[in-house]
Amino acid sequence: MDGFTVAYFLTVADIGRSARFYETVFGGRILSGGESKGAPGYIQIANMWLIVNVGGGPTPEKPSVTLSVPDPDKMIGFLNIRVADIQACYELWRSRGAEFITEPRDKETLCYMRDPDGYIIEVGQSKPEFTYG
Repeated sequence: MDGFTVAYFLTVADIGRSARFYETVFGGRILSGGESKGAPGYIQIANMWLIVNVGGGPTPEKPSVTLSVPDPDKMIGFLNIRVADIQACYELWRSRGAEFITEPRDKETLCYMRDPDGYIIEVGQSKPEFTYG
């Protein structure tokens, strides 16, 4: 088919734990549970794929790179999710076990949560009247 699919790769401490988190909180579908000795886990969430795997490296292709879970006190990047109703998503995902760092704020319509490995997930409400970019 035409087009492309976006996949996110996260280095995690426990593939099964992370797969269950994204399945439970976001209604993801675990396509492959992976294994700690090499095979990644694959989760489909809406129209994206999430690939989770334990750290490793270096490899011949990346001789100076080692993958590891993030330091929860330092943020280099984060997942950004846009939703139609932030309050409804906040309540639903919280009821499914998500731990939020902040509650949704009316002014910014943003809130933040962490996944089990410390990755920051920003949830923002889409605003049809706002032009992005």
